[in-house]
Amino acid sequence: MSETTAGVADRTAPVKLIDHDIVPRTGHTGVLFEKRPARDTAGTVVDGLYNAWITLNNPAQFNSYTTDMVKAVILAFRSASNARDVNAVVFTGAGTQAFCTGGNTREYAEYYAGNPQEYRQYMRLFNDMVSSILTCDKPVICRVNGMRIGGGQEIGMACDFTVVQDLANFGQAGPKHGSAAIGGATDFLPVMIGCEQAMVSGVLCEPFSAHKAYRLGICHDIVPALRIGAKFIANPTVITDRYLDEYGRIIHGEFRTGAELAAGKQLIRDGVVDLSLLDDKVERLCTKLLLTFPECVSKSLEELRKPKLRAWDSDKENSRAWLALNMMNEARAGFRAFNEGTRETGREINFIALRLALAKGAPWSPELIDSLMPGNQ
Repeated sequence: MSETTAGVADRTAPVKLIDHDIVPRTGHTGVLFEKRPARDTAGTVVDGLYNAWITLNNPAQFNSYTTDMVKAVILAFRSASNARDVNAVVFTGAGTQAFCTGGNTREYAEYYAGNPQEYRQYMRLFNDMVSSILTCDKPVICRVNGMRIGGGQEIGMACDFTVVQDLANFGQAGPKHGSAAIGGATDFLPVMIGCEQAMVSGVLCEPFSAHKAYRLGICHDIVPALRIGAKFIANPTVITDRYLDEYGRIIHGEFRTGAELAAGKQLIRDGVVDLSLLDDKVERLCTKLLLTFPECVSKSLEELRKPKLRAWDSDKENSRAWLALNMMNEARAGFRAFNEGTRETGREINFIALRLALAKGAPWSPELIDSLMPGNQ
């Protein structure tokens, strides 16, 4: 071996690598971590390179995250960020119904409601979860396999790219269920879709379709998921033709109404939800990211995330304090109503009764909250 080739061999010889994770990431059934082989443009596996898949695995509760799941997500993103052989991170949920619907309302109602000191500690973990996404050294793709609602919308918007199957819905739930969308939505929405549409989502809490989300610019790409026989069709409950209504408004992406909506829902029941096109789109995006300089990508991410990070970092601690105190009144009532309500009784309090009581100077009390519960109206 020549002196020159010997020098090259010395530089490429395996070395003992330092582990930069704070603590070892341990398995958690509520959050799955998997390194899937990266693929080139021909679809061939690239040996030794991977994409990290972080999956919220609580489909029975629409992938809502418990406190333990939040901890697991933080550790998973830390591991993915530090992994030298990871190209990109795919953040998704199990099943076909939901990416994530936010915090676990049962845990909120049965443990945190009325305990602001405990919820304040929980919100430290939640803030760290959002920050772990926003500061990941690898590009983060949100694979939206179903509903992205409430806190699920917030952690989804913290990601760099969103690829969605078009049966999914987006939206916030705060003022309808006793909270405010200050876990990221009030920071990210004005930056991503503008102040007026952010008001509509954050205050009115009306869900909107994946097609509307794509039109507003929250999604990078969108694919159909409903398969009738061998053919994929667009979400039949949504107006997907690009035309204006009689007032000149763009109605692409709005939900159908009346008989058309009922027929669309029946078509969904008759078909099969197939996420193969979604997976293909996600894989193709991962491949595009693979064919770039990694450090240039990391720096580009840092710069392009700045508008979201500035808003997030300036508000998150104040938001944490307010959300904790709110667990003594409106959140205490709202989360309890959602947890105790049913499809028949509804899952919201009697808002008019509450406003009438407060207008008369009634204090927040257990008796007031009891009177507002679904079924007591």
